Amino acid sequence: MSQTEYQSISPADFFYRNREIAGFSNPSRATYTAVRELVENSMDACEAQRVPPEVYLRITEVDDHRDTETKIYKLRIEDNGTGVPSEHIPQTFCQVFYGSKYILKQARGTFGLGGTMAVLYGQITTHKPVQVISSTGGEIHEFTMMIDIQNNRASILKHIIRQNPSGWRGTALELQMEGDYSRIMYRLIEYLKQTAMVNPYADLTYVDPRGRLYKFERGTEKLPPLPQSVKPHPHGVDVETFRRLIAATKTRNMKGFMMEHFQGVGPTTAEKFLDLADVSTKANPKTLSPEDIVKAVRATREYTGFKRPDASCLSPIGEELLETGIKKELNLTEEDYIKVVTRKPSTYLGFPFVVEAAVATGRTVRKTHGAGMTIYRFANRIPLLFDESSGVVWKAANKNINWKTYNVESDTSLVIAVHICSTKIPYKSVGKEYMADQPEVEKEVTNAIREAARGVRRYFNRRFRIAREHRRLNIFGKFLPVIAEFSSKLAEQEIPDIEPLLAVVSTDIPEVEKKLKEVPEIVEDTSK
Repeated sequence: MSQTEYQSISPADFFYRNREIAGFSNPSRATYTAVRELVENSMDACEAQRVPPEVYLRITEVDDHRDTETKIYKLRIEDNGTGVPSEHIPQTFCQVFYGSKYILKQARGTFGLGGTMAVLYGQITTHKPVQVISSTGGEIHEFTMMIDIQNNRASILKHIIRQNPSGWRGTALELQMEGDYSRIMYRLIEYLKQTAMVNPYADLTYVDPRGRLYKFERGTEKLPPLPQSVKPHPHGVDVETFRRLIAATKTRNMKGFMMEHFQGVGPTTAEKFLDLADVSTKANPKTLSPEDIVKAVRATREYTGFKRPDASCLSPIGEELLETGIKKELNLTEEDYIKVVTRKPSTYLGFPFVVEAAVATGRTVRKTHGAGMTIYRFANRIPLLFDESSGVVWKAANKNINWKTYNVESDTSLVIAVHICSTKIPYKSVGKEYMADQPEVEKEVTNAIREAARGVRRYFNRRFRIAREHRRLNIFGKFLPVIAEFSSKLAEQEIPDIEPLLAVVSTDIPEVEKKLKEVPEIVEDTSK
């Protein structure tokens, strides 16, 4: 009988063995995921610096003389962001679960994993080191590194320090990885297009393995507000969070503890909550028993007197910027219609979130997207391209809304874009491709789409009304010459000049409303 062997592995070793759960399931998906994670890190770094992002991405095929679809690619990305302090560069890029995203505010990254996973995947498929060049405005630091997978730490092969006379600030990263670009090419370009759509202040440049240049120019230099870090909301804490706060607190009574460590808790709220939890306001937090902690956490679920979570930790795109991005990337014209709405902040499980939605239709939409409904999904300004039918946005748009109510038929060309921002997006996988249908989130998404769709209904009603008036005037124009001639013969007078009226009834539909206002004046002039 064999003896069971027990052992522990590092986080890096775990993801080395299970890289598919982070989105690196095959060469094509790995290519897409690596690009996405690195672009998002660059965008966050630029926004933290409060400068319009300038991101340069290049993928180059390494000549390895193989005829298979899977090849070795060199991926390089550069940005003009904050840069990474030299003492943090090794851990930031070569240590799993190390980063700047573990605070309570909105950020694209969630797990502190994506950039490191790209480096890890490149290393285990090519055994090549990663090169990172970064500066915060002072000296330029260049690192050549590999990941010590078993110990989850960086193995520094080379570190060069250079002067920075121009004051450059930013980060450049270069790695080699196994990939399949041919299968993911269109998805990758679509990802960059949608990134430019939801970040209209960004300037993205991409050079693909064939040397083709894709340029996504910014439509504005205005940036959305920077999210602020906030204290946790009582509804969002669990026993472990509560215990950690107690271990770190310097307050000497529970009333002060609740006011110091939780948002929106004043003296009166703290007293009422502790009374419900049956905990003395004068009790020292560090003397609470495990049973008292559990009782207090359960009481946070029952107490309804807490204020709504502070939304300053969120950074919605805003109606103006979202409309700018959609118009820019979809090439919408004055002949198209778009309605953008931003809902008021709401909460799920104590976490604040904001839903923004846009609905667009018109001739350009029909020409580029064809008949039917096209859905764009975004979370914290990240495009979600995979597993569309599994997410809450697809369910809200296809199951919860009766589109006939809004004069939308099955062959109507419609583009729906939904953006959700939150301190905790309810992703259903580490790959961050679709969101769970939390009831509160689903309700807000549905209401946001409905609010935007009401604008579309008004647009269609107006178009139908103009078309009806146009048909009526066409009939009038057809018989007007006959009526004028017959009336003139009866009155034994010359036929009047009816050209002004014919000009009205022969106009195009977009000008009908303007011409209709002129009809009374023209009729009055011809009757004199």
